[in-house]
Amino acid sequence: MKQASPKYDLITLGRSSIDLYSNDIGAPFVDIQNFAAYVGGSPTNIAVGANRLGVKTALLTGVGKDPVGDFILNFLRKEGVETRYITCHANARSSAVLLGIEPPDKFPLVFYRDNAADIQISIDDILAVPFKEFKVLEISGTALSKDPSRTATFLAAQEAKKCNATTVLDIDFRADQWFDPRAFGINIRALLQYIDIALGTEEEVKAAMLQEASQVKIADSQISAPTISGDLDSAIAGILELGPKVLIVKRGEKGASVYLKDGKPINVPGFPVEVQNVLGAGDAFASGFIYGFLQGWDWYKAVRMGNASGAIVVTRHGCANFMPYEEEALQFIKDKGGF
Repeated sequence: MKQASPKYDLITLGRSSIDLYSNDIGAPFVDIQNFAAYVGGSPTNIAVGANRLGVKTALLTGVGKDPVGDFILNFLRKEGVETRYITCHANARSSAVLLGIEPPDKFPLVFYRDNAADIQISIDDILAVPFKEFKVLEISGTALSKDPSRTATFLAAQEAKKCNATTVLDIDFRADQWFDPRAFGINIRALLQYIDIALGTEEEVKAAMLQEASQVKIADSQISAPTISGDLDSAIAGILELGPKVLIVKRGEKGASVYLKDGKPINVPGFPVEVQNVLGAGDAFASGFIYGFLQGWDWYKAVRMGNASGAIVVTRHGCANFMPYEEEALQFIKDKGGF
C-alpha cells in the first residue's frame, strides 16, 4: 500500500514570547519612551515566516494562562499557523523580550524568561504529535537550556527521525540562557546525531563545539557576554562528523555558506540592504531556506531564498509580524538580479 503523504509541511519547536521593540529608533535604551508589541521567539518566528511563504506549518511551544499567552495565540491563529500542539500552563509565564534599536549595529536585548512556559514542553507533549504527518521538524538550541524542554527536544528529534521527517536545527546560541556556555556545546553535540540540517552563525558554530574552560569568561559565577573563540573550520568539520548531512553558516549581508560532508563549500551571496533591526534575520533566513528545501530546490537556490527573506526583515521594525510573503520574497529576488 502506498504511504499517505504528510498532512503538514513543517512543525517548529521551542520558545515563544511577546516582543516589545523600541519605537524610538536610535535612542539609547535608557531614553526609550515607548515600545511596539509583537510576537517573537525563534521557532515562532520561523513558523510564521514559513507559513506566510505557503508552507503549511504548526508550532509546538508553551504559553502561560495569562493575557500574554492569549496575545501570542491570537496572533498565530490569525496568521493561520496550527496551534493545536501549543500547551497552556497555569503555573508558568509567557516569555517577554525587550529590544532597543540603534542601527546599524547596536541592539540591546533583554530576556524575561524566569519560569518560562515554553520550557515546560514535556515528553507527553511530544508523544501527542503525529510526526508522520510532517515533512520537517525544526528545533532551536535554546530549547535545550533547561528541563523538561531539554528532554522533550531530544525525544522530538528521535521521533521525527523514526518517521523519516527531515530534522533541522537552528543552533540558536543565547549565552544568557545557559549557566555555562560549555553546557550549550555539550547538549548541542549530543543532539547532532539526530539532525539532518544545521543552521548557525560563525559564533554559534564555534559555540556548538566549545569545550575548553579557558575560552569562557566567568565573573562571580555569572556569564558575562562571553566571546567564543576557536577555529571555525575545525568547528564546521566537527559538527558534520557528528551527524548532520548539511551545515549552513549564516554570514549576514555577505550571505551564507553551505557545507556538505564531502566537497567544497557552496558560497551563496546575500542582498545588501539598509538595516533597521537585525533581530529576526536568522529566523527569516530559516523560513525562506525551509521553503526552498520543501520546493525541492538545490542548496544554492534554497539558501538564496533564505538570504532574501532575511534581507527583507532587517529593513523592518520587528520579527514575526514583518515576515515576507511568498510573492513579495520572489519579487525581491527578481528585482535584485534573480537567483
